[in-house]
Amino acid sequence: RIIKAVVKTFKYFFGLRFEVKGLENFEVEGPAIIVSNHQSILDMMGLMEILPDNCAQVGKKELMYAGTVGLIIYLGGVIFINRKSTTSAKMVMAEVAKTMATDNVKVWVYPEGTRNCTGDLLPFKKGAFHLAVQAQVPVIPVVYSSFTTFYNPKKNLFTSGKIKVEVLPPIETKGLTSDDVSDLADRCFHTMRETLFRLSGRPS
Repeated sequence: RIIKAVVKTFKYFFGLRFEVKGLENFEVEGPAIIVSNHQSILDMMGLMEILPDNCAQVGKKELMYAGTVGLIIYLGGVIFINRKSTTSAKMVMAEVAKTMATDNVKVWVYPEGTRNCTGDLLPFKKGAFHLAVQAQVPVIPVVYSSFTTFYNPKKNLFTSGKIKVEVLPPIETKGLTSDDVSDLADRCFHTMRETLFRLSGRPS
C-alpha cells in the first residue's frame, strides 16, 4: 500500500490522466486471476491506479535485478517466474494455486509475456489460464488503452496524455478442465483486443 501511494503520485510528473471504468468487477468472492495488456514501464502507474487489496503480480525473474525497479517490485510481493525453466515455472505456479485458495489472494498476470507498445496485443501465453482452471477461479480481464498517441519508445518521445482503463466482467472457470484452456485463452484474447481497439479509438 505504501508503494501504491508513492507510485500513484508519479502520474503528476509525467502529465498522465487515468479514466477508469468497471472497478466493481474486482468485487468477486474469493481469489481470481487478473490478466492485462503490458505496454511499458508506465504500466506500473496504471497498475497502482486500480490494484485491488490482497493482490500479487507475477513477473519474470530477470526483473529482480532491474535496479530500483527490481527492489520496488520485490518489496511489493511480486511472484517471480523463471521462464527459461518450464519445470521451475510449473512448480511456482502450483504453489501459487495453493496460496490463492488458502490466503484468498488475487494474482495479476501479463499474458503477453513481454512489453508490447504496438497498439495491438501479442498472442497470449497460457500459464495464467492453466492456473485459473487449476484453481477453478475466475479470470478478470483488464485493458489499458494504447500509449502510442503520446509515447514512442523507439524514438524516446513522450508527451502527456490520457489512459483509459477498463476492468471487464469476470470469466468463470468452474467446471473447466485443461482441455478448455486454449478456448479460455482465445476468448479472453479476443475480448481484450476488441476492448483495446475501442478504448484507443481504433477500428477493430
